[in-house]
Amino acid sequence: MPIIPTPFDPDTEAVDYAALSRLVEFAAGRDFGAICLPAYASEFYKLDEDERFRVVETAITAAAGRVPVVAQSNHPAARVAAAVARRNADCGADLISFAIPRQFALTDDDLFDYCSTIMGAVKLPVLIQDFNPGGPSMSPALCARLHAAHRNFHYVKLEEPLLGHKIAAMREATQDQVGVLIGWGGMYLMELLAEGICGLMPGLAKADLQARVWRLAQAGQLDQAQDIYEVVLPLVVLSLQNLELSHQLEKRLLVARGVLDHATVRQPTYTPRPQVLEYADRLNQRVLALLDTLGLPAA
Repeated sequence: MPIIPTPFDPDTEAVDYAALSRLVEFAAGRDFGAICLPAYASEFYKLDEDERFRVVETAITAAAGRVPVVAQSNHPAARVAAAVARRNADCGADLISFAIPRQFALTDDDLFDYCSTIMGAVKLPVLIQDFNPGGPSMSPALCARLHAAHRNFHYVKLEEPLLGHKIAAMREATQDQVGVLIGWGGMYLMELLAEGICGLMPGLAKADLQARVWRLAQAGQLDQAQDIYEVVLPLVVLSLQNLELSHQLEKRLLVARGVLDHATVRQPTYTPRPQVLEYADRLNQRVLALLDTLGLPAA
């Protein structure tokens, strides 16, 4: 389930909705379970309210029912996030996603109330993203409590290292009724396949290769899956040293593939040193060569 980035005009930094439609068209032609936006990898935190809704509406129109659209409905205030989720549902989204606010420490009771407010506002299936680098994340007990109270809680997305034990505990606590997806660019994909994850949510630029890894692994062809994974992984590792660097390199690869015309990231952003971009371009060439070897179209 790749995250669709938000393309911007290189001169004005206005959202380029025509380019966004092309990104969705590109995704709709791949074998993906769904697409998601506007999330962290979509620079959602740089978009105003109208832009966020129009991004979702544009994606739904461009997808035209060919691939489900997951509408990310983030806001640190529960009542506002619930209103955003309702509006996204009314626009025709297939699933609602939201990220748990992590600006300040909250107890499990606080998080339960926050999530309940949003899930109770919609009837669509819901995905909860828990992104809290270096800090605590959702517990199996909270996951089970939320599922017991809200049957539309279908998925949780986790983005932390050493997840194996937690995934097993969450699956047991919810009797496998809540699917666990992994984020963080798919960095931990190979090690967590055996733990029963139900999918991954990487960036769009490499998602077709990661989908191939997933399907090969599910078919028991682990060596073939590992060969592809080992080409993609260095680019994931390089990107995730800084979220803004990830935006830069994600769009740079989409330009190299011919899917985007510009790699513009809305300010403020991290400006990579030329040496970093040169290294990223070498890794991009390896990705393009792999696509050619596998018979996957670049664009």
